[in-house]
Amino acid sequence: MSEKTVAVLGATGVVGQQMLQCLEERSFPVGRLVPLASERSAGKTVRFAGEDVPCQVACPEAFEGVDIVLGAADDATARELLPEAARRGAVCVDNSHAFRLDPDVPLVVPEINAADIANHPRGIISNPNCATIIGLVPVWPLHQAAGVKRLVVSTYQAASGAGIAGMRELEREQRALAAGEPVGETAPFAYQLAENLIPQIGGFNEEGYTSEEMKMLNEGRKIMHLPELRVNCTCVRVPVVRSHSESITAEFERPLSVGEARELLAAAPGVKLVDDPSALRYPMPLETSDQDLIWVGRLRRDLSAPEGVNALTFWCCGDQIRKGAATNAVQIAEYLL
Repeated sequence: MSEKTVAVLGATGVVGQQMLQCLEERSFPVGRLVPLASERSAGKTVRFAGEDVPCQVACPEAFEGVDIVLGAADDATARELLPEAARRGAVCVDNSHAFRLDPDVPLVVPEINAADIANHPRGIISNPNCATIIGLVPVWPLHQAAGVKRLVVSTYQAASGAGIAGMRELEREQRALAAGEPVGETAPFAYQLAENLIPQIGGFNEEGYTSEEMKMLNEGRKIMHLPELRVNCTCVRVPVVRSHSESITAEFERPLSVGEARELLAAAPGVKLVDDPSALRYPMPLETSDQDLIWVGRLRRDLSAPEGVNALTFWCCGDQIRKGAATNAVQIAEYLL
């Protein structure tokens, strides 16, 4: 397998750092690493393959000779620089929201629609939103068996979804409360997160839904090639440092028993079935952090479904930084080899 020149845009951030770790763990054939960061990170180094690699300032010229770009920067930076990288011959796998709904940019979860990777006319492939990935990986095998029509989703999203700033803020608030001190300013969160829940992630639209909630609808339709899929989602920030959780009720076109669903999920790629109520075994953020599988449990039939409606409810957890971002991007890049 030929070695590649790989650039990581946003290499000093929490997702960029995780991308570097995933490249090493998965023995990605990196011949030359190009870590890119903002001017304020000039002079910093990142650790890769036992060496300290100096960061370069992210600019169009930095992409000369690069084969693959892993994007872990904000939307504005992605819009500015990734088309420049593509013009210079690189294929970009982007974790921002900038290109996800562009019809010429595939939006990919490899366990679901890896075939879409081959068609990337703009030289850009998008990584979906973290909560979308974590929810759809277990929905997909059930859909293949019974045809999903509708999803009702509640997410319980960790502080890691707000980056390193969110993780540090939650830890700071916890220390302040333990010491009996006032919490004070809570940025990047609108309110104190420690000992609290915040039922808002992103801005609100005219119908009262947040941007994070609409991602599950719009991105799910594109990834699964289901333009009529009905989705209702409520996204909540919770005082967990890392690993998102979701409660999902799925309505299907055809009957699907709990037993059949368990068998499908036990065999599904990217999924770990943890579903033994008698032993109090079910997925939890504490156990699902720093690994790549989506754990699924609490499988049960939807008692509220009308007669003749086929619906199941389940609970899932997954690491937002890894499978929800960095690992998914590296998996996509592996298909480019």
